[in-house]
Amino acid sequence: MKEFVAYLVKNLVDQPNEVNVDIYDGDRSTVVEIRLAPTDVAKVVGRQGRTIKALRTIAMTVGARFNRRVRVEVVH
Repeated sequence: MKEFVAYLVKNLVDQPNEVNVDIYDGDRSTVVEIRLAPTDVAKVVGRQGRTIKALRTIAMTVGARFNRRVRVEVVH
């Protein structure tokens, strides 16, 4: 999951070396934290949040295959 999310985000931003993805597992849920350069936050969020919403949908779909809830957060 970590590599998959990192791959998606690195292809969206201008500074892919600044992208850092951390995963925190709970008993039935997973939190994915994305840290990136402040100038790239807008690219990941997208217009009216469409890009981050799409990333969350993809992550939740992958998590559903493993019976896990996945929450994606952008931290800067």
